[in-house]
Amino acid sequence: MGRLTRRGFAATTAAMLSGLALAGDAAAAAHRPRDGHGGAPAAAAGALRGVWLATVANRDWPSRPGLTAAQQRAELIAHIDTAVARRLNAVIFQVRPTADAMWPSPYEPWSAYLTGTQGRNPGWDPLGTAVRAAHARGLELHAWFNPYRVAGHTDPTRLAPSHPARRHPEWVVRYGGKLYYNPGLPEVRRFVQDAMLDAVRKYPVDAVHFDDYFYPYPVAGEVFNDDAAYARYGRGFPNRAAWRRDNINRLVLETSTRIKAIRPGTQFGISPFGVWRNASTDPLGSATRAGVQTYDDLYADTRRWVRQHWIDYICPQLYWNIGFQAADYATLVPWWARVVRGTGTRLYVGEALYKAGDPAQPAAWRNPAELSRHLTFASRYAEVRGHAFFSAREVRADPIGAMARVVADHYRRPAPPPLNAKGELRAEG
Repeated sequence: MGRLTRRGFAATTAAMLSGLALAGDAAAAAHRPRDGHGGAPAAAAGALRGVWLATVANRDWPSRPGLTAAQQRAELIAHIDTAVARRLNAVIFQVRPTADAMWPSPYEPWSAYLTGTQGRNPGWDPLGTAVRAAHARGLELHAWFNPYRVAGHTDPTRLAPSHPARRHPEWVVRYGGKLYYNPGLPEVRRFVQDAMLDAVRKYPVDAVHFDDYFYPYPVAGEVFNDDAAYARYGRGFPNRAAWRRDNINRLVLETSTRIKAIRPGTQFGISPFGVWRNASTDPLGSATRAGVQTYDDLYADTRRWVRQHWIDYICPQLYWNIGFQAADYATLVPWWARVVRGTGTRLYVGEALYKAGDPAQPAAWRNPAELSRHLTFASRYAEVRGHAFFSAREVRADPIGAMARVVADHYRRPAPPPLNAKGELRAEG
């Protein structure tokens, strides 16, 4: 969550374009009706209004490890109640931040972010509580998983003795000061699916949600050592990059198929880094100059997942302001709208609420209206079916009133539930 993201972009910052008009690809725009109050265009029925609730490194919740069960529960419910107060309709709850669990899992240990000690039972069930509390308040609960991250350090002895990474050290790769499961091993791919889908079997979650970490973000001067796996399984591929993309494609397609078999109607959504490829790399790419491209650097062919409808929704992290030259929000929204058009995959836009008011960010982010401008711009594209805000801490604290401005301009009425995997409004109860 360093490098210009929650979750990252290593591009050179270009000069800001001041006074940029809210312009876009007018020919592709499909205008929606006004909201009846002379304000911004009304959101379509069933549009997502989501918030990410991050648990890695105690980012949003719990506020620190080692709180009592009652304190943890109270903080969690407070975040869900804040979502209701902000007229949102979905909470994207991180339940597997580092190959661990926020529910009683037979596959992986309890998360250290709960008690301070990985594997220690916190005395209650956070995921089960979150599902019940969200549904009781008319919200969806999307269970957010990180497939391959094992630890934010490189010392396996700091993991719980029962941790699968200790029992199977051959599954693990050290890279960039962290531990990762090796996506090139079929047994790893099967295990991480089993571990994640245990939650789908146990709880009526409305969606399985992946974030942007597949192969790790590049670290200068380091090599992700998957030589042995590539030698064993990479035959028939033109190069290692193609093999790595196939590994991630298999994870996505297999997970999608298994979700449908376990709990029909549960959605599968992914929130990738916002740039698939730059147009200078691929004519199908966006008119951006991003320092990271998911296809080439994370081996995540996000465009293919949409076009093949392997996922129910995609929520690209468009964490840049309107006018940011290297990756302009006003360039990427129409690009993604064209990608999803006619596919059956819904497009939600990931919004960088965490940047609002941050003096380290470009000047546009110090304007409380910047995020509201995003939603106004995106409303020109019928393919945009909602937004998700990173993250819950900022939704609650709202230091410069950016979220309040979004609510006043765009969320004047309580939210209907989002659409389910069949494109229907989710039934209450």
